[in-house]
Amino acid sequence: MKVEKLLCAVQKYEWGKIGASSIVACLRAAAGDNFKIEPNTPYAELWMGIHPNGPSTVASDDTPLAEFLKLNPSWLAAHEKETLQFLFKVLSVNKALSIQSHPTKDQAAVLHANDPAHYPDDNHKPEMAIALTDFQLLCGFRIYEEIVANFKATLEVQSLLKQKSALSELSNSNEEKRKEALKCVFSDIMRAPQKDLSSAITAMISRLKEKNDRTPTEELMIRLDAEFPGGDVGVFAPLFLNYFTLKPGEAVFFGPNLPHAYLSGDCIECMACSDNTIRAGLTPKFKDVSTLCTNLTFEMSSPPYYEPTEICQGVINYAPPITEFAVHHVKNNAKTLPAVNASRMVIVVEGKADFTVEGESVSAMKGEVLFFAADLGCISVKPSPNFSAFIAFTPQIERTRELSTHSFQ
Repeated sequence: MKVEKLLCAVQKYEWGKIGASSIVACLRAAAGDNFKIEPNTPYAELWMGIHPNGPSTVASDDTPLAEFLKLNPSWLAAHEKETLQFLFKVLSVNKALSIQSHPTKDQAAVLHANDPAHYPDDNHKPEMAIALTDFQLLCGFRIYEEIVANFKATLEVQSLLKQKSALSELSNSNEEKRKEALKCVFSDIMRAPQKDLSSAITAMISRLKEKNDRTPTEELMIRLDAEFPGGDVGVFAPLFLNYFTLKPGEAVFFGPNLPHAYLSGDCIECMACSDNTIRAGLTPKFKDVSTLCTNLTFEMSSPPYYEPTEICQGVINYAPPITEFAVHHVKNNAKTLPAVNASRMVIVVEGKADFTVEGESVSAMKGEVLFFAADLGCISVKPSPNFSAFIAFTPQIERTRELSTHSFQ
C-alpha cells in the first residue's frame, strides 16, 4: 500500500501551552522518534506538510516530504499541481495570538509586490479551525447593537474617537452607513496615538478591577492587558469582535478580511500555503494597521460558526468554499474513508486504527501521522473505541461543490 508515516515539526512559540499540558507536545511525543517533552517549554503548533519553516519528513528514511513528492509524483493527483496545496496543523494556545486578517488573492499580489519583507508570497490564506477542546477566540465584528452597548459602557475608549458622531451612526437604519460608521470608529481606535491608548487602557483596567459584576468581555480585556502590558490596542478588540467558545468538533472558516484572534484552547487548523498575515494588535510583531483598516469589509454578524456535514458513517466533512483544502474528522464508528481522489494527510489524535486497502493494512496510534497516495480510493478502517483522527486533502475542482455542502449558523 502506498502510505508513509511522517515525523512532523513542532513550533515552540511563546503563546503555546507549557510542557505536557500541550496537546501538540503529547501528540508529537506519542509519535515516537525519542521526542522528549521539556516541562518548561511552550509547544504551540505541530506542522504537517512541506513548509520550509517546519517540513515533515518520511519516518522510514528521514527524507523531507517535499523531496519525496518530487521523487514520487504519482502519489499526487493532477489537480494537486505537483505539490501540497495546504498546511495542516495542531495548535495548543495558552496566550492570545495577534488580531489579524488575511488578504484576498488580488490583495496578496499587491502587498507582496509592495512589501515582500512583510508579505512574503502572493497567495491568499484561507484558514479553518476545528476545536479539539473548548477553544476561545475573537472572530468577526459583532452585531451593531452589541458594539454600541459596549462603547456606552466603556467611556475610556470614547475619548480616542476623532469622529464622535460616528458612534451614533452605528445605529443608523441603513446598513452601508453602519459599515462606514464602524470603519470610522474602528480606524480611530486602531490609529490612536500610543500615549492616548496607554492612558485610556490604564484608566479602563483600573475601573474594571474595582467592579464586582464584570462581564465576560470585561474579564477578557483585563486578561489581554495582563498578557500584553504597555497599552496594546488589541486590548479593546473584544468591544468590536465576537467573543465565543467553540466546543470540540465545532469550527470556524476564516475567509479573506475577517478579523480574528485565537485566545485559548486546542484545535486542528488547515490553511492554504501562504505566510500573508495582516496584524494590528496583541503582538510585538510588525503591525499594518493601515492595510487592515483599508481591507476589512466591516460586515457585522453573530459568531460565524461553520456547519459541517456527515458524509458517511463516522466521517464528518469540513469543506469550505475554496479549492485548496477540505478536512474530514473520522470518529470511532467509521468503517470506510471515502475516496477523495487526492493525497491525504492523516493525524490520529486519540486511540488507534487499522487502515486497509485491497488486503494490505497499516496501523496508526495516537500522535502518528500518515500520508496516503492519491490513487488508493476507498480505505477500510477498523478503529478502537476511543479513536479520533483528522484528514486533510485537496478536493478535485469538479467535486468542490459536492464536498462543500455546508451552512453557516
